[in-house]
Amino acid sequence: MPAPPASRRGARPARGKLLSRSGALAEVARARRRGERIVFTNGCFDLLHVGHVRSLESARRLGDRLVVGVNGDASVRRQKGPGRPVVPARGRAEVLAALACVDWVVVFPESTPLALILALRPDVLAKGGDWARAAIVGRDEVESWGGRVVRLREVPGVRTTRILAGALRRAQARGSGRGRRR
Repeated sequence: MPAPPASRRGARPARGKLLSRSGALAEVARARRRGERIVFTNGCFDLLHVGHVRSLESARRLGDRLVVGVNGDASVRRQKGPGRPVVPARGRAEVLAALACVDWVVVFPESTPLALILALRPDVLAKGGDWARAAIVGRDEVESWGGRVVRLREVPGVRTTRILAGALRRAQARGSGRGRRR
C-alpha cells in the first residue's frame, strides 16, 4: 500500500496547535533552541476573512514560527460591544489554528496582549496596517530587547464590522420583504 500524501502525513490537527500560555512558552523555548525566529500577532478574529488570512500569511513570512494571540470573549466584548464576539474564543482559535501559516494559538483574557508578549518575547511583533505604529501594544517592549515591529499591509475595505453590518442589512431587507425572491 502506498504511503499517504505528504500533506496528510505531516498534518497536525488544529486542536493540537491550541496552547495555554505555559504551553506556548515551552514551544517557543524549544523553537529558540533550534535557532528559529518567533513572530507574534494578535487580534479578535471574530469572523475570519481574507484580510486576516493575508495578514497572517505575511506575518509568517517574517520568521520561522507564528504565534497568534486571540482575545478572549470578555476582552472582545469590552472592545467591540455587547453583541460580540459572534464566535466564541475556542472556535475562533481553532479556525486560526487550522491555517497552515499558523504554528500556535493562545487565547488571552486580558484587554491587551502585553502580558503574553512579555512572556513570549517574540523576535517580531506584527500588526495590521490599520494600526498606527504608536498604538501597537508591546511595540516599546519588543524593540527594547532588539525585536522588530512590523505593520502589515491591510486589505482595503475588508473589516469584520463591515461584514457584520452588511449581513444585518441584508437580513433586515429580507425580513421586510425587500430583496425576497418570489
